[in-house]
Amino acid sequence: MTVLDTDRAAELADLRDAVREVCRDAGGPAAVRALPAGGPGWDPALWDVLGRQVGLAGLCLPERAGGGGGLAELTTVCEELGRALLPVPFLTSTVLAGQVLAAAGADALVTRVADGTVAALGVTGPRGVWDPAAVELTAVGGTVRGVLPVVPGAGGAQLLVVAARSAEGVDLYAVEAGPGVDTVPLDSLDLSRPSAAVTLTGAPATRLTSGGTAGAAVVPALDVAGVALAAEQLGGAAACLEASVAYLGERRQFGRPIGSFQALKHTCADLLVLVESCRSAVTRALDAEGSPDAMAEAAAVAQAWCSEAYRTVSAENVQLHGGIGFTWEHDAHLYFRRARADAVLLGGAAHHRERLAQLLGW
Repeated sequence: MTVLDTDRAAELADLRDAVREVCRDAGGPAAVRALPAGGPGWDPALWDVLGRQVGLAGLCLPERAGGGGGLAELTTVCEELGRALLPVPFLTSTVLAGQVLAAAGADALVTRVADGTVAALGVTGPRGVWDPAAVELTAVGGTVRGVLPVVPGAGGAQLLVVAARSAEGVDLYAVEAGPGVDTVPLDSLDLSRPSAAVTLTGAPATRLTSGGTAGAAVVPALDVAGVALAAEQLGGAAACLEASVAYLGERRQFGRPIGSFQALKHTCADLLVLVESCRSAVTRALDAEGSPDAMAEAAAVAQAWCSEAYRTVSAENVQLHGGIGFTWEHDAHLYFRRARADAVLLGGAAHHRERLAQLLGW
């Protein structure tokens, strides 16, 4: 297990505090409720603060392209953003699109992402997994055409990273928002991270890989993204547990706090085990940094566990709040929605258990 030296631990603590302060000033989940109808589904002003001013847009991207930091910094930030449900395109732009661009060696585009340009990744398909056989976009003569039914974070994105098929096989392409790109917002379960359908009608595209080698860039990038998503799920689950414990200490029945009832104590203890197991999975993944094989296994473990743990904790958070937990005005349903959307974003727990079995030769 990775043991951080004192200086590195202090730097990560400072980073956590800085991100938490921005999230607190933004109102946390209140920022989701304040999103205007018809907007991109994220807050441009908040992203300017976090992405450009704080510098999070370049986190865990190559230093040669304007990035910096590593997996420890990335998971620290994702945990805090997941805790606050802050509506910013960090996961979809910096993590998903940024990691794929970095793996493809597209330094010029990575620099743009690190500077705050919002990108979206359209390579995983509706199931949230990389499957070259399922790629339906076609690339002809420097253009890409076809339909992407679901692209997380595509609303308001200035750059799309897509996989398309040509005579050479499946490769990656960069497409600028503009002529030939039609983006239609979708009704999304997760109000804090909406998706969109994207139709490309001969959109000009820049080729990023050749010879049908898209998978060589996509697979390791999605493994890093899987660990980052697990950290986000950890943050959300921890926030749900904290909210539940706080409410159980305030709500009174029969002259005493309901948190003193044995059945509810047991429930909270079970939820704490789930949350801390998520933390262990994310912390364990830090040891895998720099090793693609180890990262693949760590990402599969983290997603197989954290996806279901967050779903359970967020559901119990609704139940433990009683009637108020079912209301639109309470934040519980926002975490409940995020947990279910995150659970299938990169393939779901069942997919990752199957992948883990394959990686371990079971």
